[in-house]
Amino acid sequence: MTGPPWLYGRPTAAELVASVADFLDNEVRAATDGSVSFHARVAANVLRTVERELTDASAAEAVGALTELGFPDEAHLAAAIRAGALDAREPEVLTTLRAVVRHRLAVAHPGYDPAD
Repeated sequence: MTGPPWLYGRPTAAELVASVADFLDNEVRAATDGSVSFHARVAANVLRTVERELTDASAAEAVGALTELGFPDEAHLAAAIRAGALDAREPEVLTTLRAVVRHRLAVAHPGYDPAD
């Protein structure tokens, strides 16, 4: 998205994605069976993941942890660990890694929290 969400009005991208996911889950799956029904379910699940990414407010924690450690993104952190510049067992590195993984899980697998 190139502008703030309010710029585009309603429905938002997340609302449109949610509507299509609901259509696939409710209408298409009810009217089909076999592989078409299965693929409609898979497509709806993909759209729900996209919806969670579009509405996610928890990314700030992961971004903040990376920034605090001095990295612009996860790829740079991973490269530093691979190069031996950082020890992944250090407490501040572990905290950052946990924040990044927790954020990814919140989007990819909502309701799952390894800390629970």
